[in-house]
Amino acid sequence: MKNFIFESYGFSPKTKTATFTYSFDGADFFTEEITYKNVADTYDNDALERALFLSFVLVGVSYYKLFPGAGIEWRVGQIDAWQSEFLNKVYQEGMGQFAYENELTRDDLAHFVQTGAGQSPVKYKGEGVLSLQSGGKDSLLTAQLLSEKKIAFDSFYISSSDKYPAILKNIGDSVALAHRKIDIPAINAGREKGGLNGHVPVTFIVMSFALIQGILLNKNKILASIGHEGEEPHDWIGDLAVNHQWSKTWPAEQLFSEYVATYISADMAIGSPLRKYSELRIAELFVEKAWQAYGHSFSSCNLANYMQGADNSELKWCGECPKCANSYLLFAPFLNADELQSIFNGQDLFVKESLTDTFKGLLGIDGIMKPFECVGETEELRLAYHMAQNCGGYSDIGFIVPESSFDYLEEYPSQSTVAL
Repeated sequence: MKNFIFESYGFSPKTKTATFTYSFDGADFFTEEITYKNVADTYDNDALERALFLSFVLVGVSYYKLFPGAGIEWRVGQIDAWQSEFLNKVYQEGMGQFAYENELTRDDLAHFVQTGAGQSPVKYKGEGVLSLQSGGKDSLLTAQLLSEKKIAFDSFYISSSDKYPAILKNIGDSVALAHRKIDIPAINAGREKGGLNGHVPVTFIVMSFALIQGILLNKNKILASIGHEGEEPHDWIGDLAVNHQWSKTWPAEQLFSEYVATYISADMAIGSPLRKYSELRIAELFVEKAWQAYGHSFSSCNLANYMQGADNSELKWCGECPKCANSYLLFAPFLNADELQSIFNGQDLFVKESLTDTFKGLLGIDGIMKPFECVGETEELRLAYHMAQNCGGYSDIGFIVPESSFDYLEEYPSQSTVAL
């Protein structure tokens, strides 16, 4: 049986690059790099080292997944009992979709054990806000809320190319950019040897990169933009929930925040100020507060904008994917049909035949599974559809959608440390 080895990690002040290296049996190596374009002259090296270790253990999932039955070895670092359970959640709950797509069970996924004492937290004196930005509705709403409260912030954007959405130039004080280089050649070589492929809990990886950026800029508050989402499993494999967006859930946010406070610094806060809102409420707030400024320049469509190496300087909508269909449902109750359809090249997505099964999956019709995407809950989207129909101007979708009693104005638990 193969062993997956956590080989090394580090940061070069000269190149501003963090490097994470792994192998299978010390032979097949993988090295991922992330280069930060914006770094302060001085920063807390102790906090940075601890944040680098967090990224190291999380990034590893992208390479471990090739041969998920592998054992675990450590060339550097050690984990205590709590960290081992943290990683078991990431590499198991966070891999539910991967397991489903590759016909695996929880037993086939990584199982970590304590190897020693974990890192202790440090006192941290940084101040200021770093807000993860994508050019989508959630992160732009967070930017708008920060601006309304006159809270200064820098934006953070990760790209696999030199391109980033031009819309980000118009928000916050500045845009901190990072270039992520996944070891695609080594992954492809592993797949040629029978390695598996599939979804990983990327939100945790991105949040760990944002922590590093925050420390490099002496910030102490890192804001993601995630509403009440991801709680509804697509299916189950025994006791393992099949969930596309586990790392976006409220339990996952609390877990990540606890890790930061316990092993990096209790003087740092990370989480989402939108957590208390439903996706439908976020859409309503976006229309109220941000549509005038960003309605025709934002996008939540991954297919048109966020594929590897894509030029996404000008954001677009493809009008063909689950994210587009989901966004159409969420915004329809709060915009007139002509205005919403204008961002989809005048298309009425409700009557688009190629999206019929996508809408059925989103709305829980005919047993079609909800798409593996970051989308609203079934009852929430059913409510959105009927709200849109009651407003008038939208076509009938062509099949019966059950009524819903979902309360989209309900507020959910969230962290006070990141509240706006």
